[in-house]
Amino acid sequence: MILASGGLDSTVTAAVARRDGYALHFLTIAYQQRHAVEVERSRQVATALGAHQHVVMNVDLRAIGGSALTDDISVPKQRTESERNQEVPVTYVPGRNLIFLSLAAAYAETLGASILYFGANVIDYAGYPDCRPGFIKAVETALHEGTKAGMQGKGIEIRTPLLRMTKAEIIRLGLTLNVPFHLTHSCYDPTGPIACGQCDSCLIRKRGFAEAGVVDPIQYAVC
Repeated sequence: MILASGGLDSTVTAAVARRDGYALHFLTIAYQQRHAVEVERSRQVATALGAHQHVVMNVDLRAIGGSALTDDISVPKQRTESERNQEVPVTYVPGRNLIFLSLAAAYAETLGASILYFGANVIDYAGYPDCRPGFIKAVETALHEGTKAGMQGKGIEIRTPLLRMTKAEIIRLGLTLNVPFHLTHSCYDPTGPIACGQCDSCLIRKRGFAEAGVVDPIQYAVC
């Protein structure tokens, strides 16, 4: 079971699950995000990786708001690494990963799946509270206590194989697993399918490819 966004990290995570011998069941949440192109990319990635099943679920987080990804709030551009890690960024979506993991766990129960792969990363996204190991462990504990699977002694394990890897390390791993990087989308503020090249996510991605010593196959408005 894969929580798949169509982004680089979740795609590499899916490839890791495939390498580990699991059938891929994708769940993608369309939450009315400004970078909704990632939902279409998740469909393309699912096909490329041979997913057994792909469910796209609509959840309107614009009704909650509070984020540059769901509201009419400017996405920060050209920030330094120190600026990105000073505080929780405006691109943080309140409760997003808690909501997503809850939905993914519900789907996993219907599949009879006991393992949920999640592409969280605490190195590049240190400012996001819902990417931290303590949060993930707490959710796993809650799932054990609050699900039928947990009550039956099975539980749902959340695997985060990329949690402590740098972006360059993730990219190098993806290369060994033949990840279709050209299909992935990382930008928070794209123009159509074209990545802006200036938001936090674009800067992290571009630096990762540079440090990995390979060419990023996607197009940017600003290189």
